[in-house]
Amino acid sequence: MSTLTALLEKHVAEGAFPGAVALVDRAGEVEVAAVGSTEPAGSAPMRTDALFRLSSVTKPVTAAAVLALVDDGVLALDAPIARWLPELASPVVVRTPTSEVDDVVPAVRPITVEDVLSSRSGWGMGADFTAPALQPLFADVAVYNGGPRRAVSPDEWVAALAGVPLLRQPGEAFLYNAASDLQGVLVARAAGRPLPEFLAERILAPLGMTDTGFFAPAAARHRLTPYYRTGDGGRPVLADASDGAWATPPEFPSGAGGLVSTAADWLAFGRMLLAGGGTVLSPESVRLMTADHLTADQRAEGSLFLQGQGWGYGGSVDVDSTEPWNVPGRYGWVGGTGTAAHIVPATGTVTVILTPCGLSGPAFTAWMRDFWTYAVTA
Repeated sequence: MSTLTALLEKHVAEGAFPGAVALVDRAGEVEVAAVGSTEPAGSAPMRTDALFRLSSVTKPVTAAAVLALVDDGVLALDAPIARWLPELASPVVVRTPTSEVDDVVPAVRPITVEDVLSSRSGWGMGADFTAPALQPLFADVAVYNGGPRRAVSPDEWVAALAGVPLLRQPGEAFLYNAASDLQGVLVARAAGRPLPEFLAERILAPLGMTDTGFFAPAAARHRLTPYYRTGDGGRPVLADASDGAWATPPEFPSGAGGLVSTAADWLAFGRMLLAGGGTVLSPESVRLMTADHLTADQRAEGSLFLQGQGWGYGGSVDVDSTEPWNVPGRYGWVGGTGTAAHIVPATGTVTVILTPCGLSGPAFTAWMRDFWTYAVTA
């Protein structure tokens, strides 16, 4: 039994998840483990090619699509997004983060492509989930929270977003999640075709990511694991079955959390980043994507989501080594459906762990910390 298998089986025995797939690629030496089953007390063994809902591990892939358009000269980092999203040409901002939604001031400058890539657009989740300006974002604009997806078109989504005031001025603060959905709509508008089509053509197909998409097609559906949320007492409760919301194409392809994929496919994506972009991205785009763009104050304010990290484009960047798994320069992210994927440029390492059980909050779990520690220190 491999050490990685033993680590995962320990957490299966402790009830963290019924099964998992994990992968560690250390400069080309790959260790893969699939343990447990796809469901609690189930008889279907976990398989290495199992499909999982990536949740927020989607975010780096979406950011790469934006940067592909930057490389093409279609988008520019300093360009206002209103050129492609005219609905967002005149945003207003709540006077203070706790102000009511009608207590607003004009934005001091336009929202740029770089603001959206770095999650500093002004829309998104901060430390205070009760802020009045967040409530319409949750109620009218949120399309993905680990559960079934809402039936709303990208155009309808942008129209709804235009009616929500910014929580902070453009560029002022790191705010989580909404910017990645905004990236997905921006890609579709700038490319002139739906996000799934552009993503498949420019990112997925060149990398051989044949199992990645916004739903599980019929031929692959037997490999899609059910998804469980955490219920009372930590018990898993079925939230989406294999023939549920991810069995058909969504009306809104969520750039923040809509993809399904496998460990092998994300490995291909991670290797592309480690190789400087290959035929997919320019080295400069990869450098920008995997570099921290936040100030120290912005990192501190975003510490509910960032624990020893800054933020690049679509993922976190470790900036200190206060934890054994926290390696400066490590880039990637975690998903609320129980997923995580990272690269460590200094050592040429890719790490992926996929489970069918959702996280109960933004804090990193014990099993993630154990896996990361193993991956970067073993």
